[in-house]
Amino acid sequence: MIVGSVKEDTSIDKRISITPDTAKNLIGLGLKVYLEKKYAEHLGIPDENYKNVKFFDNPNELIKSSNLLAQVNCLSKNSIENFKEDSIIIGILNPHKNKETLNNLVEKKVNPFSLELLPRITRAQSMDVLSSQANLSGYRAVIESIYEFEKAIPMMMTAAGTVSAAKVLVIGAGVAGLQAIATAKRLGAIVSATDVRATSKEQVESLGGKFLTVEGSENLETKEGYAKEAGEDFKKKQAQMLEKAASNNDIIICTALIPGKPAPRIISEKMIDSMKQGSVIFDLAVAQGGNAAYSEVDKIVVKKGVKIIGISNIMNKLPVTASSLYAKNIFSFIRNLYSKEKKQFFVNMEDEIIKKTLIKAVN
Repeated sequence: MIVGSVKEDTSIDKRISITPDTAKNLIGLGLKVYLEKKYAEHLGIPDENYKNVKFFDNPNELIKSSNLLAQVNCLSKNSIENFKEDSIIIGILNPHKNKETLNNLVEKKVNPFSLELLPRITRAQSMDVLSSQANLSGYRAVIESIYEFEKAIPMMMTAAGTVSAAKVLVIGAGVAGLQAIATAKRLGAIVSATDVRATSKEQVESLGGKFLTVEGSENLETKEGYAKEAGEDFKKKQAQMLEKAASNNDIIICTALIPGKPAPRIISEKMIDSMKQGSVIFDLAVAQGGNAAYSEVDKIVVKKGVKIIGISNIMNKLPVTASSLYAKNIFSFIRNLYSKEKKQFFVNMEDEIIKKTLIKAVN
């Protein structure tokens, strides 16, 4: 059985799905690996680093030859004709955005697996692309914010006087938010955070952050552990709390997302107006509509001296590390799909991981 991967459009996404290490692991399972020529050259990884891998000049021929295609993003509609019946494609396929392409693949009897749909179960943790990439995005959001913030972060005591520590507010305490808290604390900031899920309080405090909450609020958490949309009363109380918090903080990191819905607007124009000149807001949710007013995709907007940063694919800021983690997620998923005894891929619909990630049709 053959696992293939073609180059992504590196102007959009620099990540790769198969590294030299995971190629070796795939071959160790008894699989063959086919890659497009100069597959990872943009990351400083020459083709020679991939041992016992076959390279193709023509990506269409590679797709035609593969039983399973491992990608970061969904391929274009033009590539559909190259897939053979009963083949597999896995990646972050974004079903709502790529509805037509995925439905066409299903009609052709191709099996698309979208890894952002993985169930939150222990057995799926090694395949969890959202967590592995969100961890990095939370870290990098802090680094990018500090780069734009024109003051020191930690408290410094010098002969010339004392420099006060910067104050960082993190909105959303999921994987990205928790990593943002940890990174800001390591750099010496005073950190606070808020989340609609009451269970986040203990996690925030364990990292040394102060947890901000709306008094008397309910726990807005789904059974899968994700945040759910708040009611109008909660939003009003949250806005009052954040108006005060915004004016007291130097950097705000926004990470709040609701699966399958536009990002909630949390930081208003009024809150931004109250912030000190030189403050920074980093909106990790900008591609889903944004948590902050004024945020724009792939732009730094300045309003009354406050910088609002929106980077749609922050993984492009650290693609080597992101690719290393993503490729391990991909390998774990392929290993779960492949039967070494039968020497074939097995779409076992009794497996919760397979059942949740396989796209049968997008409505």
